Amino acid sequence: MKKKVYGVTVECVRGDIAHQDNFSAVVNAANAQLRIGGGVAGAIHRAAGPELEEACRPQAPIKPGEAVITGGYNLPNEYVIHCLGPIFGVDKPEDELLENCYRNALKLADSHGIESIAFPAISTGAFGYPVEEAAEVALRTVLNVIQSLEKVETIRFVLHSDRDLRVHEEILARLECN
Repeated sequence: MKKKVYGVTVECVRGDIAHQDNFSAVVNAANAQLRIGGGVAGAIHRAAGPELEEACRPQAPIKPGEAVITGGYNLPNEYVIHCLGPIFGVDKPEDELLENCYRNALKLADSHGIESIAFPAISTGAFGYPVEEAAEVALRTVLNVIQSLEKVETIRFVLHSDRDLRVHEEILARLECN
């Protein structure tokens, strides 16, 4: 599904975040130390190669809601933007921290001249954020930030399962921009 908002395409697809050809940047649902892990962080680090972890080391640790940028190394993307999402029920207020992830990632992308960026569903895996609530926060935040972007032209949500894709598509379809 695609939606055009203020000239920016927002789309939801099912796929693998580490295989987003023709996208300038992918977002890593990182851990605080920016190291290889499970889920998205593991997939991105394995695909990018050991240089990614080496480039991350001096930027760690980061706090929930923060975003930092590195090169993409062996990924098909020039950049990786690393965001630490909140652990649901632990990091408070989790909705504001999750909003900050998306807002900070988009601001970082825009300031680096990145035209296309692909996001995973940050915090919905091991960090336990319910997919419906996370998708609502993520998509609402993205739609609210779009108007301030100058370089970003395409924002993609790459979802791991058919259910996650369906949830994101339903929320994107009904959300309006503020």
